[in-house]
Amino acid sequence: MARYKHYNYQQTKMLPVNFEEQILPGTFEHCVNYLVDHELDLELFNSRYKNDRTGAPAYNPTILLKIVLVAYSRGTTSSRRIERLCRENIIFMALSADSQPHFTTIADFISRMEEVIQPIFLQLLMTCDQAGLIGQDMFAIDGCKLPSNASKEWSGTHADLQKKQRKLNTAVRRMLKKHREEDAENTADESIRQKELQQIETLRGASKKVKQFLDTEEERVGSRGKPNKSNITDNHSAKMKTSHGVIQGYNGVAAADSKHQIVIAAEAFGQGPEHDLLEPLVEQVKENLGEAYIQNSALTADAGFHNKNNIAYCNEENVDAYIADGNFRKRDPRFVDRERFKPTEKKKKFYQSGDFHIDIEANTCRCPAGKEMWKGGNRQIEGNLYITFQGYLKNCRTCPLQKQCMRKPPGKSGRQVSFKLGEIPNKPPNLTNQMREKIDSNQGRHIYSERLGAIEPVFGNINTTKGLDWFSLRGKSKVNAQWLMFCMVHNIEKLQRYGPME
Repeated sequence: MARYKHYNYQQTKMLPVNFEEQILPGTFEHCVNYLVDHELDLELFNSRYKNDRTGAPAYNPTILLKIVLVAYSRGTTSSRRIERLCRENIIFMALSADSQPHFTTIADFISRMEEVIQPIFLQLLMTCDQAGLIGQDMFAIDGCKLPSNASKEWSGTHADLQKKQRKLNTAVRRMLKKHREEDAENTADESIRQKELQQIETLRGASKKVKQFLDTEEERVGSRGKPNKSNITDNHSAKMKTSHGVIQGYNGVAAADSKHQIVIAAEAFGQGPEHDLLEPLVEQVKENLGEAYIQNSALTADAGFHNKNNIAYCNEENVDAYIADGNFRKRDPRFVDRERFKPTEKKKKFYQSGDFHIDIEANTCRCPAGKEMWKGGNRQIEGNLYITFQGYLKNCRTCPLQKQCMRKPPGKSGRQVSFKLGEIPNKPPNLTNQMREKIDSNQGRHIYSERLGAIEPVFGNINTTKGLDWFSLRGKSKVNAQWLMFCMVHNIEKLQRYGPME
């Protein structure tokens, strides 16, 4: 018969634990412990408390900041899980000195970090600079779109939400009408009735939620004056397209120095397009590291930041910028045969300006169908003068060549076509063309090629290694604080590896 070793649960084993010895030198938690104790000034937290004479003692923000940063470094953002770590994990027990803060205390501390996160981030950035981790060669700006704690099903313009509310009310009325008919005929099924009553309450609650939002929140308006989609759960978030589909979330934008990929500026924005986010990040870099850093460093950004306003801003501020345009890769001689690797698709060809018959002297134009077009006027585009003609709407609607001429049936106007007349004398320099020539040069391509190595490792570390795959908080200020804390974790890791820590 088999024999086994004896075991007994009714026994006690005393283990002496020195918390200070659990924080081993060279580890991330040791780096956090040293930085918070010796490099960061946490006097900003004192204004939160008014218990100097009365009230219970508060948890020290030094302790809370340490455990939150180390928890974020392990991909843990839940306050309940951080509380559990402080009870069960020896590293967190050592960092918190076994104080075991409640999850509500941790949640309140994190949600109010928006008040102090920027000064703390700047203090850590200065520590990185003093350790020689920031160069003055090049910095890159890019964004990372992540879902937020909000459902895209509750998004829409105010008109869309009003339509949604009417649908909810209609569904409630239909179900109530059905109940009245069943009561009159005495054919009601009580088990089904109870489920339907619960559904009615749910629909009424949703309708009330939509109405309250419409009554209290103003419509979001875009830069062109058109209404943008709001979100009932988190109105600062936005719908945005990503490689994984459409999400409801925020765009975490960061600027990273090329020497050691230190994040030198960061902010979360509730918008997907990045065409107007370059200037705020450059201004942050200037505020954090000074004007000299901007003047001595090159700036690189991808095609999402390419537009006239950004190029003009960099030109006015004397920023040595290299901003790629949408056709930058196509002009690269290294990718001259890239099209042969793509599956061939038959693209429908439409009539171009060369297919129209124009008489410049007579200021007349006829379309490929032989119909006369009316002159729409002259206009200037990027320093060039163009003449525009437009087809008569009645002709375009009945034209047999409509499918070859227009991508979709005409609505309020017929086909438009423009012809270049020439360049405007003494026209101002075309900044877009200048940027194209600059980035296509050998030096420009060399500098821009370093962009990926400067900014992409930051997102790879934060998203993949640290596990930030969504923002758990709501509201731009709170999400921005969470984004900055993860950027701080990234910078602390750089200090751990390359910076001198006592």
